[in-house]
Amino acid sequence: MRAILFAILAGLCWGIGEIFTKWAINTGKVGPMSAFLVRACTTLPPTIIAYYLSMHLWQWEKPGWTAAAGWKVWLMLIGGSGLLAGFAGVFFFYSALASPGGDISRVRPIAFALSPATAVLLGWLVLGEGMTPRKAVAVVLIVLGIVLLTGDSKPPITTGS
Repeated sequence: MRAILFAILAGLCWGIGEIFTKWAINTGKVGPMSAFLVRACTTLPPTIIAYYLSMHLWQWEKPGWTAAAGWKVWLMLIGGSGLLAGFAGVFFFYSALASPGGDISRVRPIAFALSPATAVLLGWLVLGEGMTPRKAVAVVLIVLGIVLLTGDSKPPITTGS
């Protein structure tokens, strides 16, 4: 249940937070790289605090993991989590938001719905996680949902200026 609660909170934080990011970019006073830099710098202090708490208060982390992890784990963390998810994902997302036609109502569903579909498929193909007919149908529905939500149809309804 804790995992589901944390996932819900993550989704809400990203959904609300990215509205503010798009709003800031829409002012024309900052570009995607400025927004990205602020995000990266703002994230570091609370991350250090959360890491300290996870080591000493919650005991989610094992002391000495940095030496015990080995080079393969470090490569996965730096390459996958740091460069791919942390840098490239955010870079392309913010670049999409700043691009013509980069409405958050189109960009975010593509980026954040494609992510779980990719995770399910790679979890199955690379990590050996189970694939059930239910998961396969869910992936297809996610992709169909992206197409329905982001495809061109009628002119948008606006709320004013």
